[in-house]
Amino acid sequence: MTFLSPPLVRAPEFRINRTLAVAIMLHFVFVVSFFAVLLLATVRADAQEIACRGDNLIDEIGRDDPELLAEIRKKADQIPNGNSLLWRIERDGSVPSWLYGTMHATDPRVLSMSPAARAAFEGAQTVVVESSEITNLETAMASLMTDPSLTMLEAGTTLQSLLSESDLDEVESALKGRGVPITFVAKMQPWMVFSLISVPDCELARRAQGVSFLDKKLADDALAQGKTLEGLETLKEQLSVLSGLPLDVQARLLADTATLGDTLDDVTATMTELYLDGQVGMIMPLVEATTIEPDAADSGAYAEFEKNLVLKRNHTMAERVLPMLEAGNTFVAVGALHLPGEEGLVELLRNSGYTMTAVR
Repeated sequence: MTFLSPPLVRAPEFRINRTLAVAIMLHFVFVVSFFAVLLLATVRADAQEIACRGDNLIDEIGRDDPELLAEIRKKADQIPNGNSLLWRIERDGSVPSWLYGTMHATDPRVLSMSPAARAAFEGAQTVVVESSEITNLETAMASLMTDPSLTMLEAGTTLQSLLSESDLDEVESALKGRGVPITFVAKMQPWMVFSLISVPDCELARRAQGVSFLDKKLADDALAQGKTLEGLETLKEQLSVLSGLPLDVQARLLADTATLGDTLDDVTATMTELYLDGQVGMIMPLVEATTIEPDAADSGAYAEFEKNLVLKRNHTMAERVLPMLEAGNTFVAVGALHLPGEEGLVELLRNSGYTMTAVR
């Protein structure tokens, strides 16, 4: 990424659709939460002592505004392929394969896959995950940290120079809650600082204790069982997506996340419940309905954000997985939010000639 010289001025005063952006970051790119654990090395491994917080927004909306909930469900019904985590992939002349939507989390309920999904995984010869490098994250991350363009700001630019005074106060307060002084992160790209304040305490504690998130567990299990393990992206590609976001968008995302407070726990809890119910198509309509309406500048920033973190990666994954499906008997596991939509993986594979059948 090429930076402007002299250093970039403060971020313009627009607000991206902030909770939606946080949801995308946390559940599309699993390296975000791993960086949080890596940087917060002093987090104690006491997962049992840290209960996950957050209220299910579906229950609250249904109680306080049933008409809004009906509208959210209506929009969700219009999203293709949004009501199943497991899909059977078939084409004449080949053994069926499987597509499974994961959640990049250590929640025990997430790790306990459905019997159908577990059977599909156990029976597959080849397992495909977003990045096969997750089987040795520490080594991979150590290598990536040697490339400062992925994680650090250009000389002369600091986090303080990218934020307004009020936004800086919010970020500093959020960091203080994690025991991190602002001076420790002043030269980090805003997406890295975002990782420090956005991951729930209970998730941090479980990871520090050594609990694997679902994707990593599947990759490790595949190798332990003698299966072939493949990846659709490299971790460098994932980090490049984040570091490639314009600095003003990164800074806005960071500042807005710092203001969310307990709302972030509510969003995480709600998305987890929807995931466990297989209703991933509800996630985007729900979060959009519970956030501020974006203005014109905001819409442009969010559109660019969605294009880079979601749509481009969907197309890349679809293109790369096709040769892996040729022999059949393949289990493909990617973040569940990559599945639904007209440009989601289910539809892209269907357009490539495969019959895609939801397994509920």
